[in-house]
Order: sequence, then structure tokens, then C-alpha cells
Amino acid sequence: MPEANSALLHGQERSNWIRLRTLILLRWVAIAGQLAAITVAQRMYSLQLEVGLCYLAIGVSVTGNLIAIFVFPENKRLTEPENFLMVLFDLLQLAFLLYLTGGLHNPFAMLLLGPVTISASVLGLRSTLIIGGTAIILVTLLANYHLPLRTDQGFILRVPDIFVFGNWAAITIATVFMGAYSRRVSSEMHSMSEALAATQMALAREQKLTDLGGVVAAAAHELGTPLATIKLTSSELIEELDDRPDLREDAALIREQADRCRDILRDMGRAGKDDLHLRQAPLIAVINEAAEPHRDRGKIILIEEGPAKGGRQQQPSILRKPEVIHGLRNLIQNAVDFARTTVWIETRWDDERIWIRIMDDGRGFPPYVLGRIGDPFMRRRRGESERLLRPEYEGMGLGLFIAKTLLERSGAELRFANGSDGMARDRDREDPAPPGAIVEVVWRRKSIDARADENAIPAGANQPISI
Repeated sequence: MPEANSALLHGQERSNWIRLRTLILLRWVAIAGQLAAITVAQRMYSLQLEVGLCYLAIGVSVTGNLIAIFVFPENKRLTEPENFLMVLFDLLQLAFLLYLTGGLHNPFAMLLLGPVTISASVLGLRSTLIIGGTAIILVTLLANYHLPLRTDQGFILRVPDIFVFGNWAAITIATVFMGAYSRRVSSEMHSMSEALAATQMALAREQKLTDLGGVVAAAAHELGTPLATIKLTSSELIEELDDRPDLREDAALIREQADRCRDILRDMGRAGKDDLHLRQAPLIAVINEAAEPHRDRGKIILIEEGPAKGGRQQQPSILRKPEVIHGLRNLIQNAVDFARTTVWIETRWDDERIWIRIMDDGRGFPPYVLGRIGDPFMRRRRGESERLLRPEYEGMGLGLFIAKTLLERSGAELRFANGSDGMARDRDREDPAPPGAIVEVVWRRKSIDARADENAIPAGANQPISI
């Protein structure tokens, strides 16, 4: 993946995605709830609270919100330190209110989990650990140090010590569990979102290349006639300028350059602007196109083709989709990266399915990751021996995810295995597969065959360049 795209995916912290306005709104909701709880406790249940200090704590939150509203723009997005300070402030303010209202004897003590959960969802690991550790320390202090809840008759409302200990243990365990759970889920969601964004960028790039091929073919078609005219005219001038050698040489040069332009255009696009090869191609041609960028990387790429048992000899023509080409190219790149000397690409077909197998003679997939292949950003640390074996390989762990996602979009099913596991090289042959990795891509023929009824493209005459 290009460096710029890597920066796009990883250069932004998740906390930078949160607007200040969102946290301000959440804080207003918390302020309203705190005011309501204090009012109900005092008016309905006649609890004797330190009302002045309680309103002071709430007033600090109100002041902070007002300052944030008038000082910062509405679309302000918080940095990691700013978000950390906002969450830490809310945690300390809530702990102070609980200190004034009974500590862990107050049933609202469980609200201390709120800042921890927010931190785990949007902040980095270090910030989350600090917030979680602070919450556990505050809960421990509140279990022992707090102002008691008193009624207007002077009675102290308290729960038995065993329930206080239970509340402390429950909140502490919930802090650890909810923090870890929220962080894990949010991390997987962000990883999947980033990986899908990378997949879309890869597909867009392949689509642009395909579109560029169409433009080239159109240019080749449109320029064919004027080039033919130039060549014809220059040939007539050569015949008429036998007595003018200097001008005859210029006319010959014009014809020579016209021939050169013709050859260039034929290399860039050999047919008209409605060339069917831009939309469909023989199966082996698509595989060759996908493998082409990796043929000069020092590894041998062998391509075998043939029908499976019961299949017709005629090679299928498939839809030339950008996602198919790019997906196969990523799988071939992965095989070339890990192969020692050789990569085998086998293709088989019958009336129902089309198979492509990509195999290498490398060390294969580590057994413990076989079940997770295709997860985004999944890569293990490379030891020194692996760096020496494959010093050219650097990646983000997205190649197989992109390949799997794009090929499944085209209707394929993928299977990953190792040749050392006894997977036969071909269902019709008994010779064993190479010991390295094996990736099998299978399509139902009707989903990719260009001649299937739902995929059929009306035939049109391609107009070759003739000069």
C-alpha cells in the first residue's frame, strides 16, 4: 500500500474523530441528571445534603461547558490530550459529587463506568489505562471516605459493609471488563473500517486503470484514420520528389514517424473504443494480466490450464472485473513474496465451477493463523531469521484482506491451506502439492462466465487499426 494511504489510515488518532460539541451535549445531559437527582433527594426524601458544595461541583461543569461553547468553534474536534482531559475532568467531578452524597452507599456510584467506557472507545491505550486506574483508585477511596447520607431526623442511611464491599468489587471488575470489552470491540470496528477504506481505494485504482485502457483504445481508434492519411500522403510525396533528395528525405521521415505512431498505438490499444476485451477476456488472459507485474521479481511463475473431469475443452471467457484482477494480483504477490523459487497457478473449469489455485514452495501459512486469514491488519512480528529470508517484504497485513474482500464481491469463495497438510495439488491428479501455501479461489460459473445468460454482452465488431 502506498505510503500516503498508510498515513491516511494510521496518521489520525481515533480521538480526533470526536467533536467537542458531542461531549458538550453529553455533559449537559449529565448536568441535568445530577440536578434532578439532588433535587429529588432533597425535596422528596428529605435528605440532608451539602447542597452548596453539590451545586458548586455542578456549577464547575456548567462553567466548563459555557467556556467551551463560546471559546471554541462548533466543529472543533478534540486532540488526544484534550479528549483525555475532558474525560478525566468528568470522572473527577462525578467522584466529588459521590463523595458529597454517600460514596458507595449511593446507588449512582455505578455511573463512574461512563468515563471509562468512553475512554476505551475513543482514546489510546495509555490514556485508557490512566482513566481506568484513576477510576479504581477513586472507587477505593469512596468506599472508605465520604460524607454520610442523613435524613431530616438525623438518621444515617447506609448499606451493610458486605454490600459496600460488593459494590466496590462490582464497580472495579466492571471497570476492567467494560474498558477491555469496549476497547476490543471499537478497535475491531475501526480496523475493519480502515481495511474497507483501503479496499475501496485499491478497487478505485484498478477501476481507473481499466478506464484508462478504454481511453487508450478510443485514442488508438480515433487516431488510426489521420495516421493512415499521413502515411498515404507521405508515400505519394516520396514518389513525386525523386528530383528533390532533401525534401524526399523529409517525406520519408514523416512516413517513418507515422509508422512509429502506429506501432505505439497498437501496443497501447489494439482495437476500437468499443473493444469487448475491456469487459471480458479468456480466463488465462486475466490470470496473465494479474501475474504480469510480478514476473520480474526473481521468482518463476508457472501457469497451467485445463478442464476438470467432465469439463469441456474450450477455455471459458470471464468478466474482466477490476476486483477480480486486483484480488488475484494480491494473492499472486503474496505467493511471490513468500516463495523460495517458484509459484504455480493452476486453473480448472467444468460446467458448474471455475477454480484457480495459487501455490508456492515457501514455508506456508503458520498453522495458528490459518483460521484468521483475511482479517484486516493481522500480521505477526517478524523475527530476525524471517527478515533475512524475506528482506524485501514490507506490508501492513492488508493484502490478503483486500484480495479476499474483492474476490468475494465477485462471487468467489476462498480457501487457504498448506501443501504440507496433504492437500492434493489437483482433485484430478495424485501428485502432491508444493509444501508452501495454497490459496483456492472458486466461482460458480454463472457468476463470472461472460457467456452466461445474465452476464452476456451484446457482440459488436471490433475495429482494428489498419494503416
